[in-house]
Amino acid sequence: MGINVVCKNKKAFHDYHIDQTFEAGIVLKGPEVKSLRAGKGNLRDGYAQMKNGELFLYNVHISPYSFATDMVQDPLRVRKLLLHKRELRKLIGKLHEKGIALIPLKIYFIGNGKAKVELGLARGKKLYDKRASLKEKQSKRDIDRDMRRGD
Repeated sequence: MGINVVCKNKKAFHDYHIDQTFEAGIVLKGPEVKSLRAGKGNLRDGYAQMKNGELFLYNVHISPYSFATDMVQDPLRVRKLLLHKRELRKLIGKLHEKGIALIPLKIYFIGNGKAKVELGLARGKKLYDKRASLKEKQSKRDIDRDMRRGD
């Protein structure tokens, strides 16, 4: 009954400050589910946006399932996200702020076989923030290496 992570957006943590995360269901068609189970998803340029009071996921690439015979899917099609109304109302106010984006962080399957997307409310980093976080990551790695050696 664990979580099976399909794909992660590692670049999002480098390019954005993630303030808050949300879990949303995603509306998929049959071949897309099979393709995701095979691990063929890419979140790199993806984002979520409100349209007519509903939330949609854009630019998420799910490769076509090779054994699907009935229909060929557009890999970059717009997919609807499923959230509770209370969460949608909370998001509407925050998305109107300047510099805030809703970025998919990972796609995963939960125990009952449903696909979920973890969305992050993100604020873009400046170049000096990226440098500082890289420097901090490198120093943490050096400290951990020295601790393992016992120096």
